[in-house]
Amino acid sequence: MKDHVTYPATLLRSLALLALGKTGADIERLIRDIRRKARRSGCSITWDDLEAGLRAGQAPMSADLRKRAAIHEAGHALVYTLTGIAEVQSASIALHGVGLVKTVPNAHLPETEAWLMNNIASLLSGRVAEILVFHEPIAGAGGADESDLARATAMALAAETSLGFSKEQPLRYRSIAMGMHELTVDRELADRVNRRLECAETMAHDLIQAHRPALDEIASGLESVGILSGDEVRRIVRGSVGDSEKGEP
Repeated sequence: MKDHVTYPATLLRSLALLALGKTGADIERLIRDIRRKARRSGCSITWDDLEAGLRAGQAPMSADLRKRAAIHEAGHALVYTLTGIAEVQSASIALHGVGLVKTVPNAHLPETEAWLMNNIASLLSGRVAEILVFHEPIAGAGGADESDLARATAMALAAETSLGFSKEQPLRYRSIAMGMHELTVDRELADRVNRRLECAETMAHDLIQAHRPALDEIASGLESVGILSGDEVRRIVRGSVGDSEKGEP
């Protein structure tokens, strides 16, 4: 019987990180190619073969961009955890600049206005963390309809037009398409949506500022290893919360 081989967690993490964004079919095809090359060379498949295959076509990030990506994703992971709006499954940054915080919504929470604002704050928290650390954000939080800024704006707009949370005519329902149209022509609606976004941004800022050591520790882990589990993120946040409580008079 062959001895069971246990691989170091850092090596397993590096492969998991490199595989981000790939489908099961992609991985299966990659393994077939690696096996074919190994048979031709008469060698066994090595860890380096797997890593090289996964790295193919990926341009590594610069040190500055890697640090920024780590801070951005750490901001998301921290605020999602502190608000309890969703449970973090993992936080990661990949070699080609893609960052991701995988979460599962806490479905037991009532979908109140406070719940909505916590969601918006969590979406904006990556950008907020960048501003706190670097004093300016990069464009990564926006630029697409599925971006952080787009999703946050859509939520703030829904609060004012379709969810009944507006201080102005809360019973008047408008569809998403109608609300988006009104957002471009109704200055008062645009101002109300923007105020919600600014309020959520302040919420995220205050939470991150109060738990800055946790932000730095999560970001440091992402920068050095590339991926943290949800349990590791929660351990860091619990330590930060415990330390802040000890410091209270």
